[in-house]
Amino acid sequence: MPDRRRPTTPRSRLIGPAARPAAETPVSLAAVREIAHAFIAAERPEDVLQYALDRTGPVLGAAFASVYLVEPASELMRLVASWHWPAKFRPWLGEMRVRVGQGPSGEAVSDRRAIEVPDVLADGRLADWVEVARELGFRGLVAVPLESGQRVLGAAAFYFAEAGALPPERRALARLVADQMAAAVEKAGMIAELRRANAALQEANAELARQHEALSEVRRLEEGFLANMSNELRTPLTAALRYVTMLQAEASGPLTADQRDDLAKVQESSERLLALIDDLLLLTADRRDALPLAPVAADLAATVREAIAGVGGRRPAVAFVEDLPRVAVPATTDHRKVARIVAALLANAYAFTTQGEVRVSLEPRGMRVRIGVHDTGIGIPREDLERVFEDFRQLDGAADRGVGGAGLGLALARRLARRLGGDVTVRSDAGAGSSFLVDLPLVPPAGAPAGPG
Repeated sequence: MPDRRRPTTPRSRLIGPAARPAAETPVSLAAVREIAHAFIAAERPEDVLQYALDRTGPVLGAAFASVYLVEPASELMRLVASWHWPAKFRPWLGEMRVRVGQGPSGEAVSDRRAIEVPDVLADGRLADWVEVARELGFRGLVAVPLESGQRVLGAAAFYFAEAGALPPERRALARLVADQMAAAVEKAGMIAELRRANAALQEANAELARQHEALSEVRRLEEGFLANMSNELRTPLTAALRYVTMLQAEASGPLTADQRDDLAKVQESSERLLALIDDLLLLTADRRDALPLAPVAADLAATVREAIAGVGGRRPAVAFVEDLPRVAVPATTDHRKVARIVAALLANAYAFTTQGEVRVSLEPRGMRVRIGVHDTGIGIPREDLERVFEDFRQLDGAADRGVGGAGLGLALARRLARRLGGDVTVRSDAGAGSSFLVDLPLVPPAGAPAGPG
């Protein structure tokens, strides 16, 4: 084949920048315009390369032409486009390979220079080319590198039936066409890279969707398990509390002082467990978006006082301060859930305060109200202020301080407040006590779910 040897003849010449006058003939300009249009419209580089050979070959007066591209991580170039090759050689064109640095095309790539051989047969040192040139029917050739930035992508080779150097305008046309070919290959590479990246992104999105679906199913099963188990535990526990009440009423006979004390402890533990089960039921209902509200018009200050009265766990060394308005604070809201919020915040305050005070405040603010639960306890590090509202979250070291609980009180308080159209926030720092602030509307938010509370 014509590119198997590297020509080393004084007759070969380089086409450098100084030998690139503009292609000014109407036919040349028309070919360049057509190739530019093909570059814009086509996505596959092979389409542009073939189109460029089809239009450029006749204008240059070539007998046939080829385009070779360097294979990735290789010193070989493969033929990717051909024009007007002799028929008997066409079946083998797909197998043609040219080594970089060998033959005019390989030399054009390795040296990054366009190479012109005016007459292959005129130099005895090219004797091994004579037979191939005669069989294919060419005398001269031009090989132009396809350059893109700092890379050489391949070469375009044009073979001529007659000997002689190309006119300057045809050399310029060959250079222009080679530049457009290189741009087409570079464009196709970018498109292919974008497609690979897009395919990888789609696969990643699909995997994330599968993982999300799996996590959603796990969460649904978890919530179903919590709800079912909570109901199953609540029923026998409620029955056990009834029996405790009957025993305390001495329905089965008189009790000793020790028996009364034991029953009181059983009742206290059972009520604590029942409250935890109720919290779990509320949590799972909220997660399922199935937590109904029962708004009624009532005095919010009275609701807060009732919540305060029902909270246990008070410590003798901790003073309690009630800072509530003496007048009624009318509010249309789910007062049972407001009481649960206040009770949860008070229980948390007493759990982490061993001395000082716990104070509850209520301050109307136009159409909203702020309920505050303040303590002088151990406080919360600033980096943990939002973590305390996570489900089942207990800050590190809580167990070491003898503080129990399942980590649901604060999480449930915020969930209930948001259901009522408000929120719970916290101000605190380590060792400086904590202030939990409940901001609520005095009327239910639009679209709030209603039903038995």
